[in-house]
Amino acid sequence: MKEATTLQTPEPSANVSNWKAAILGIQHLLAMYSGDILVPILIGSMLHFNTAEMTYLVSADIFMCGIATLLQLRTTPLTGIGLPVVLGCAVQAVAPLASIGGKLGITYMYGAIIAAGIFVFLIAGLFARLKYLFPPVVTGSLITIIGFTLVPVGFQNWGGGDLTAKSFGSTNNLMIGLVTMIIILGISAFAKGFIKAIAILIGILVGSLLAGAMGVISLAPVAEASWFHLPQFFYFGMPKFNASSMVTMMLVSLTTMIESTGVFFALSDVTGQKISTKDLKKGYRAEGIAAILGGLFNTFPYSTFSQNVGVLKLSGVKTRKPVYFAAFFLIVLGLLPKIGALATIIPSAVLGGAMIVMFGMVGVQGIQILHKVDFSKNSNLLIASMSIGLGIGVNTYPQIFQHLSTELQIMLSNGVVVGSVTAVILNLILNRKELKDQEF
Repeated sequence: MKEATTLQTPEPSANVSNWKAAILGIQHLLAMYSGDILVPILIGSMLHFNTAEMTYLVSADIFMCGIATLLQLRTTPLTGIGLPVVLGCAVQAVAPLASIGGKLGITYMYGAIIAAGIFVFLIAGLFARLKYLFPPVVTGSLITIIGFTLVPVGFQNWGGGDLTAKSFGSTNNLMIGLVTMIIILGISAFAKGFIKAIAILIGILVGSLLAGAMGVISLAPVAEASWFHLPQFFYFGMPKFNASSMVTMMLVSLTTMIESTGVFFALSDVTGQKISTKDLKKGYRAEGIAAILGGLFNTFPYSTFSQNVGVLKLSGVKTRKPVYFAAFFLIVLGLLPKIGALATIIPSAVLGGAMIVMFGMVGVQGIQILHKVDFSKNSNLLIASMSIGLGIGVNTYPQIFQHLSTELQIMLSNGVVVGSVTAVILNLILNRKELKDQEF
């Protein structure tokens, strides 16, 4: 098996001016912002945090997203995949973290996060050597699953976010989300140059202005937020460690590593930059260190966000420069909660409209990769159909595993994990002869 050349393709940063890169950075930030702050809001509410604790949790989380993103952007001999990635909270960690925090206390929750980060760092090399398990039929299926299983999240946000709310699916929400989608699609189809590159940002801004005119936006979160807040080590107390909690979070970390693998390959396909085993190892290590820092600062584990693949795809700007700006903005917003709160007032319907477009693009990118696969071979057809079918099915009805143990539920209720594991296993069984001669 030949080792792929490490990331050496020169990126055209010089072709993007600082002000354009900054605006593109804001677009990246807004694309991931709602998904990121959702985790601290959910966990904080589940653990009954007061206003001061919730303010710290959200601000520190935003700050750490910027730090985690920088860890991935900047390649070192030890860490960083060097692709235009944005990191945020791993949403699959919400339920297990809330369970640990509710049953044992939040200090055990942060002990488990630190242990999981160390675990990811230590197994990064081993996990990266499994790269041969991800040929195009597997990565194409995985990226397709990532995109299409997230489209329902966009639809939920389009309706208003809260399925139990009386306003869910209201005419206002439908109108706001629809206008946002139309603006993004119109600019992407007919505009040129830089305007086309920031179609998502313009769509979000126009949708938000429409929502403001319709009286949907509330400025209360901005008024209640403080002006400055510095993240602190052990804000909620010194981490404590419990074996079952640590194992649970290690299992969760495996699911995020699998999902990150799909995003890494998706970005590799979009940017045309080949990723080697060494690159993957440094990417996993960066996420491990980010999780350790999250535990120390009493925030969360972090993983690569897939929605920003859609941003890259639509903007056509594939350099890391805008993402450096996005990371800087995240750090600043984490220090200035009142300014950061401005982004929280963007209505869910607006973000939902943008998400549907972005996640759809990610799913179609997976189909493009699958287009390169030889489907005249029945084995490849079976691999793609079964993995995509199971991945989307599990994501639609995760309750099918509700009678299994908590540990199995964590693994099996994630459609990306089920789909990717299915694809890998079927590929090993059905294409075992080809694997021996495959070059990566």
